Amino acid sequence: MTDQEINRAVQYVTASTSYGRDTVAEIVTTGLSEMTSVATQSSERFERDVLLEYVCQWTIKRTAQPEPLVREILGCASRWLDEVYEEVAKRQPEALGLSSDDGDDEGAEPV
Repeated sequence: MTDQEINRAVQYVTASTSYGRDTVAEIVTTGLSEMTSVATQSSERFERDVLLEYVCQWTIKRTAQPEPLVREILGCASRWLDEVYEEVAKRQPEALGLSSDDGDDEGAEPV
């Protein structure tokens, strides 16, 4: 994600919640960067829900913010988290437990 996209996510979440921009920015930036890092650098397989839960727990520990606040903010930012997940799925499907030809019949062997 670009800085502009992250800023757009922060603005949206700030407007949708009663939390200050600095708090929202810290949580959104931490969550998005960890999601990207784990998904692109890990050899583990992750389903979407498992990856999002890990990112939520990581963000709680990293920011020292209360769990309900982090979950609410990341919930509001779910559109952007999903975009990051989709981008990772395209670039490194094996990191998410997908085969490289999921959704693409090209090169598939006949059944």
